[in-house]
Amino acid sequence: MTEVQATGAAEASTVVHGFCADEFAPVRDAFAAELASGAELGGSICLTVDGETVVDLWGGYADIDRTVAWRDDTLVNVFSITKTMTALCALLLVDRGLLDVDRPVADYWPEFAANGKEGVLVRHVLGHTSGVSGWDRPIELADIYDHEAAAARLATQAPWWEPGTASGYHALNYGHLVGELIRRIDGRTLGVFFAEELAGPLGADFHIGTGPQNFDRIAPIVPAPALNFDMATLDQDSILVKTLTCPMLDMEQTSSPEWRQAEIGAANGHGNARSIARVQSLVACGGVLDGKRLLAPSTIDLIFREQADGVDLGILTPLKFGIGYGLPQPTTAPLVRDGRVCWWAGFGGSLVVNDLDRRTTFAYAMNQLGPALIGSERSDAYLRAANAVLDERAAAN
Repeated sequence: MTEVQATGAAEASTVVHGFCADEFAPVRDAFAAELASGAELGGSICLTVDGETVVDLWGGYADIDRTVAWRDDTLVNVFSITKTMTALCALLLVDRGLLDVDRPVADYWPEFAANGKEGVLVRHVLGHTSGVSGWDRPIELADIYDHEAAAARLATQAPWWEPGTASGYHALNYGHLVGELIRRIDGRTLGVFFAEELAGPLGADFHIGTGPQNFDRIAPIVPAPALNFDMATLDQDSILVKTLTCPMLDMEQTSSPEWRQAEIGAANGHGNARSIARVQSLVACGGVLDGKRLLAPSTIDLIFREQADGVDLGILTPLKFGIGYGLPQPTTAPLVRDGRVCWWAGFGGSLVVNDLDRRTTFAYAMNQLGPALIGSERSDAYLRAANAVLDERAAAN
């Protein structure tokens, strides 16, 4: 095991901190190369095997001016990685017999049956096929900070396509839909449920809604350079445009106290690679962590029950969804290997991959966004390095 001692902010651009099992040195080297080149501003990488951490690295800067070093406890908004945490909360309720993925949403949330949604099933929501991938206009980002009011608006809507027939990525409203199911069943809000049932018991520094006590640890998001693309030239009533603009995600607002404190289970989880891997390794290890079973094998199996496979209506990208997670899709995520593997990515590059065949979880979180909705050259470099080592291990056994 190689350990690197922390240094001051002035040296942070080229130094990798943390520890790394010697055989996983290629992951450390890939991270160091991206930091040294300047492509990586600041970030963290974690890899667990059988629930044990073999890579826990961080480095770079927590601010765009490169004056504040990324520390071992730095947090960052990981956007859609949050959805995997939200899905796990729902799966806990499934495991306890309180939620049935094949029952209508309206059985738990009666108001949701309005406007032709009486047939929308729980698995349609968890698998992005509900037909409700955003809010009807008018809607502003601040409107979704009030969970109950925003969920009530979703309940009144008609679906934008026939539920269950295709996926339409629930970019910003996934947590409002799943979170309202959790609130109706359990009484706790999504953020509180996650903190008390997963993050707390597992000792994971991940938050769905976080207060001022953590603000000084949060690395502000640095947007990618603007693309030469005008959304106004597209059909404003298309599922694509409505999904991505109802409401529009404003990067400046993600550093506001209001955004950070809201419980937006689709997009405002704050954590780092270590905390992501800690929670998600529960899936990679078949529902058992630290010798305690939290999810039954049958519940884990639900993740791999395919809900959609094709070009997603919301982001026009080929995707395959199970229940709560993406499944291997070689066009969109060629480095996510086939098999009992589930994954998801956060806007701009953050990534989590659970490989149940190898009982591994790979996680990456950063503050400098890449230009793509899913993945980045940096996340590819780190995952490629980890995969190479894991392939060698598999071949040797």
